[in-house]
Amino acid sequence: MKENELTVLKVEPGKAPEEVTIPNTLDAMQQMVGGYIEVVYLEDACLVCNEDGKLIGLDGNRRVGNDIIAGTFFLVGDQGDGDFCSLTQEQLDRLTHQFAQLETFHPGEVENSIRFDFYSL
Repeated sequence: MKENELTVLKVEPGKAPEEVTIPNTLDAMQQMVGGYIEVVYLEDACLVCNEDGKLIGLDGNRRVGNDIIAGTFFLVGDQGDGDFCSLTQEQLDRLTHQFAQLETFHPGEVENSIRFDFYSL
């Protein structure tokens, strides 16, 4: 693997997770999720999805906590300083198992999971 590439776990709706290598560029990440990216920090990895996935009607993919992720997403390592890194083999194995279960959602279930959080100082 080249230094400017990342080994990630791609998760598409209705499909098993797949280990892929992508260029470590914003353009490549946006292409994979089909739009602007949103990063969700998990325990020891980052989930990168389309930030407008629910709003533009992408299919529900997997549940993460109390949320439903819409559209294709990928999981990538986090160096702790805001930079991504490749997943380790241990992370790939664990996350593949964690997201192996295919999920189906009832009509409207994804839309109903849209929420907005407002914060004030």
